[in-house]
Amino acid sequence: MDKNMSDKIHLKVITHEKIVYENDIDELYVQAKDGRLGILKNHIPVICSLKVGVTKVVTDKKPQCIAVMGGIMQFANNQATILTDIAELDCDIDVARAKQAKERAEARLKAKDDNMDVLRAQIALAKAIARISATNNKHF
Repeated sequence: MDKNMSDKIHLKVITHEKIVYENDIDELYVQAKDGRLGILKNHIPVICSLKVGVTKVVTDKKPQCIAVMGGIMQFANNQATILTDIAELDCDIDVARAKQAKERAEARLKAKDDNMDVLRAQIALAKAIARISATNNKHF
């Protein structure tokens, strides 16, 4: 028997430029500032800040990951919305480019240059790791 829409969570992942993802899903896992948060149908309402990391959605037992670069998530009445500056679906991520960005950020952090912006390098590293993690789906 097919599940109807009332058996699902409606998720939208929105950036300033577009809706990156919109679908009816069964499970939602986000990287909140306070730790991982899992949402199933009829979860209590919640609003939380997201850190740079991977959001995982499961639909009909098929997972998909989205690299989310911070933002906020709101859930109420089986409607979830993620607002973020940048979000990328796992299938859209250039893994080689993400690995190069990770290596550059790690090299900058190891160099300990007095003129380097450490926070900027740490953020670049976190974003690269999120992109790579979204493509391998092994951390959940």
